[in-house]
This record gives sequence, structure tokens and C-alpha cells, in this order.
Amino acid sequence: MPFTSVQKVADADFPTRWGHFRILGFEGLTQPGDPTRKPVESAVALVMGDIHSAPPLVRIHSQCLTGDVFHSLRCDCHDQLHLALGSIAAEGAGILLYEQQEGRGIGLMAKLRAYELQDKGLDTIEANEQLGYEADYRHFELPAEILKHLNVPAVRLMTNNPEKVAAMEDAGIKVTERLSAAIPSEPTFARYLETKRDKMGHLVI
Repeated sequence: MPFTSVQKVADADFPTRWGHFRILGFEGLTQPGDPTRKPVESAVALVMGDIHSAPPLVRIHSQCLTGDVFHSLRCDCHDQLHLALGSIAAEGAGILLYEQQEGRGIGLMAKLRAYELQDKGLDTIEANEQLGYEADYRHFELPAEILKHLNVPAVRLMTNNPEKVAAMEDAGIKVTERLSAAIPSEPTFARYLETKRDKMGHLVI
């Protein structure tokens, strides 16, 4: 097991511009001695409506301060986040799982250093590797464990990343449908999308 325990640490009312959610905080304690994991991983679940009568719409979204908060046009994260929240609100039910995995798991400061290298011509993967990191440290076990905690055995997953689909299926969460999270490209992040498509297998273009 990747986690020794997963527990809900908070559950509160959460009104937003998209509608009313519950905001749930989760912590997963990782296996001792695993050098690739932090001792504790955290994630937030925004839950709206009835998530049990049918497989709910679910988005697994990795934290992106630059995109989600500052609306950066170096990536598509902000638009994907808003697409997911709007889609959940339109259906009246669903779950947004927001993981603390800035920069595909390398952290904010390393991500900004990677930006510097991208300014010199490297793509996102090349920049990470030059800094000594892997292309992607995310594994998506915690979202699957949260879904189990919420008694959600099957989902309609909004993602362009086949690895998220595989991770859910491998963890025993059935993906009944994959919904696209593609958003219109901008010149400032066209190469970013091309790298995700050509080197990571994302279904973005």
C-alpha cells in the first residue's frame, strides 16, 4: 500500500461563484522509508450534490499557483480548473480533487527555476530533467483513496491524461467515461501542450 492511512481532517460548508460545495480536507500518511514521497500528502475535495446515485463527474487537479491564482498563460491549468468547476455546477453534482503537487510534484521554487530554463528554449520536461528532477512525480494514489473514503466506486473522469485513468482503474475505481479537459490553446502555451501530447501522451490537441 502506498499509504499507511488516509483520513479526513476537515469538512465545511463552501459557497463559491459556481455554487455550493462542501470542502473536505484529507491527509495521507505515506509508507515509512519511501524516499519518493513526503511523509504526509494533502488534498482537498470539493463535493457538490448527489455523488452516489450514479458515477459522478470527477476532476483530479494538481495545484498550480501560477495558473490557478495568477492566471498565468504559460499553462492551461487555470482554464482547466474553471472548466471542471463549471461542468460540475452545470450537472449539479461532482467532485473536484485538488492535490498539493505544484509543478508536477517538484514544488514552486523548482518550478520557477524550470521557467527560467524554458525561457532559454527548453521544454517543460527538459527543464525538469536539467534540474535533476523527473518529468512527473505524480502518482494519483491519494485521489483514489479519497474516492474510496467517499464511497465512490466509479467515476466519470475529466482528464486529458491517460495515466490518471489508469491510476484510478489500478486502484479499483472504475472509470465509466473519460471527458475531455481540453481548452483553447494560446500562443504562450502552445509548446507546453505539444510537449504534454508528444512526450507524455496527453490527449490535448
